[in-house]
Amino acid sequence: MPKFQFEAMNAAGQEVKDEVDAANSEEAIAKIRQQGYFPTKVRQKGGTKKPAAPGAQKRRSANLGKVSVKQLTQFTRQLSTLMDAGLPILRSIRILEQQQKPGTLRVALRYVGEDVEGGATLSEAMARHPKVFDRLYTNMIAAGEAGGVLDVILQRLADFMEKAQKLKRKVIGAMIYPACVIGFAFLIVAGIMYFVVPKFKTIFSDFDTQLPGLTVMLLSMSDWMVGKSYDASGKEVDMLIPGWAIIIVSPLAFITAYKVTRKFEGGRLFLDIVKLKIPILGTILSKSGIARFTRTLGTLVAAGVPILEALNITKDTAGNEVYSRALEKVHDSIREGESFAVPLKATKVVDNLVVNMIDVGEETGDLDKMLIKVADNYDDEVETLVAGLVSLLEPIMVIVLGGIVGFIVIALFLPMVSLVNSLTGGGAAGG
Repeated sequence: MPKFQFEAMNAAGQEVKDEVDAANSEEAIAKIRQQGYFPTKVRQKGGTKKPAAPGAQKRRSANLGKVSVKQLTQFTRQLSTLMDAGLPILRSIRILEQQQKPGTLRVALRYVGEDVEGGATLSEAMARHPKVFDRLYTNMIAAGEAGGVLDVILQRLADFMEKAQKLKRKVIGAMIYPACVIGFAFLIVAGIMYFVVPKFKTIFSDFDTQLPGLTVMLLSMSDWMVGKSYDASGKEVDMLIPGWAIIIVSPLAFITAYKVTRKFEGGRLFLDIVKLKIPILGTILSKSGIARFTRTLGTLVAAGVPILEALNITKDTAGNEVYSRALEKVHDSIREGESFAVPLKATKVVDNLVVNMIDVGEETGDLDKMLIKVADNYDDEVETLVAGLVSLLEPIMVIVLGGIVGFIVIALFLPMVSLVNSLTGGGAAGG
């Protein structure tokens, strides 16, 4: 009887590697589960699969880029439908491969089909393309294969990705309008400072009168924008770097510094802490972060993934270093025999409501359902906060832009008033 090598997780979340005798892979998975293990990889020992050239798998995986969430969600739902209809995995992959447009996903599915045909499990084949199928995705697939409910898991996975993407679109969509208004307003003000104000400066130079402080301030800002400065003797000189160049380069420099900082663990933690402390926006990011990790964890637990492995996956996909470190502490505490709620409360990164619901979920054995309820609740709160933020930003933008325009108008017309007053006073004195 053929032997099958397997890797699995035991009840404590520890990795186990062993062999089992079985007629086929399905029987091998069944025997592994009977031993109380959760199989993650199953392969026939001494199979006839032709080995790939050294580094070939790594090279072809490295050449594949990322796939959009929308495209991957659509593929997942279609695969679930085909599996539910009773089609074999390999045939389902081949059908969906032909339906895809030329691109990364189609190439990845061709490689996945080849690996499955060669004896690999679907999760193992997908795991070879981490840019297309991330760790969360492949572990969900592995759970579905092990439990014989792959179609159900695929459906849950599609629902999970759709809800996560829906929340992300709402937050980004709400920020587009304020960003566009502020951007256009900034361009208009910059154009006035660069093209209009210097012409008024030429006119004011013919006035034989002292300019008001507001006007002097505006002209100085315009000189900085154009790139003009003055030496000790009062002679006009060109700046080494004009203000307009600094304004253009500053966002690029900020984005670059942000990306470089996020490459380091300490930098990611610092930036995520700062983002969570920003008024209003920090609350939105905090609640959306909680919604994200609770939905991810709830989906994994519902799929049958052991809690320790589920926490590891959730930690890696949390998207925020603050929550990642909190989940790591929870993981270590559970491994030592503690419950979920107590160490989570000790991290102080979630509200008491979240802790209490998780505590109830542990006591009733419905932890996955409670986690999903927490995610749904926080999704609703994020939508409300985003709508409130947009409503608050509109009057603030009107006030700020009105103040900027008012400052420019007053600064430009104050010298005119002074000149008219001086001429009127001079004419009256002469009369």
